[in-house]
Amino acid sequence: MVTTQEFYGCKVALFIGDMLLITLRDDFDHIPFPNVWDFPGGGREGAETPYETLAREVMEEVGLELPESAISWQQMFPAIGAPGKWNWFFVAQMPAGTEAKIIFGDEGQRWKLISLADFLALERVVPTFAERLRIWEAETGGLSAG
Repeated sequence: MVTTQEFYGCKVALFIGDMLLITLRDDFDHIPFPNVWDFPGGGREGAETPYETLAREVMEEVGLELPESAISWQQMFPAIGAPGKWNWFFVAQMPAGTEAKIIFGDEGQRWKLISLADFLALERVVPTFAERLRIWEAETGGLSAG
């Protein structure tokens, strides 16, 4: 995993089995993309690597330990709303049943599992996520069995 280039933050399309874990952002005017569906992740702290940022954010937001081995794809993209900055976007998969271990943090309104097709049909999502998932699918063939 590349760790030398500066980055702003990380997000992960986290599949649990074949279902995608999404969270509904808080509905506050002072945050980007209020009240839309989002993926776990957030901003880098200090000198964290992309994986360290992602693992910390997943633990804070949904209480799951994300093993590095669960990550199957990653790519940097320009950060939305932060000109000149970059974000890492990951795709990871954990076993079905992992949702029983979710402990929802204090960011966001709720979480749910959804199929990839249903996610791609949602209208209230963070912009660019559908495009990034389509790039992942085109490059990898999509989700492996699990």
